[in-house]
Amino acid sequence: MDDSLDSSRHHDHVLIIEDDERLAHLTREYLEANEFQVDLEYDGARAVERILDEQPDMVILDLMLPGEDGLSICRRVRSHYAGPILMLTARTDDMDQVLGLEMGADDYVPKPVQPRVLLARMRALLRRADALDAASGATRLNFGDLLIDSATREAWLNDERIDLTSAEFDLLWLLAGNAGRVLTREEIFSQLRGIKYDGQDRSIDVRVSRIRPKIGDDPNQPHRIKTVRSKGYLFVKDS
Repeated sequence: MDDSLDSSRHHDHVLIIEDDERLAHLTREYLEANEFQVDLEYDGARAVERILDEQPDMVILDLMLPGEDGLSICRRVRSHYAGPILMLTARTDDMDQVLGLEMGADDYVPKPVQPRVLLARMRALLRRADALDAASGATRLNFGDLLIDSATREAWLNDERIDLTSAEFDLLWLLAGNAGRVLTREEIFSQLRGIKYDGQDRSIDVRVSRIRPKIGDDPNQPHRIKTVRSKGYLFVKDS
């Protein structure tokens, strides 16, 4: 397989955790042809150790695995692995996708995997932090007891570090960087995932619901990240 798309990044290390050996090998060949360094793991029971030991630039993680399933793996590594996790799922159940995002996955691609779609999603995930930082001249945003630092990709509430996934930080930084302005779901999807919003995807809503309590927002009556009905989200400058 080959691809005519130009890559803006070279030799990122990707760990594919997939028990379908044929699919894993075909995916590796395709990604290596597009200048990624790729390693494979077929057994879910060994996945956690490999992710934490190797700290790859990205993990491609199958949902259904022998030994330990993808959701469990994602939950166990998320607090010790900051890179993007892209989940593969053969099931189209919305709940599986929402659960994956709640466990800390950054995106998901359905099976059968379309190589060009996979590559585009991967590149979007790997580029987004640089794109978000480039979009704003500031490296630190301060909102009273909440501090967000793009240089360290960390956020602090009352001098306590907040545990955020990579995707959660990117969304928080995007919203906070546009404080006082309503961001539509279309804008958020375009910035974070490089794709158009289809009107169905709930991933942004899931992430907002996870971010709110972490930054001291009441999920029932949020004062910092407000939902603007039929439009999107507003990060309030002074709450």
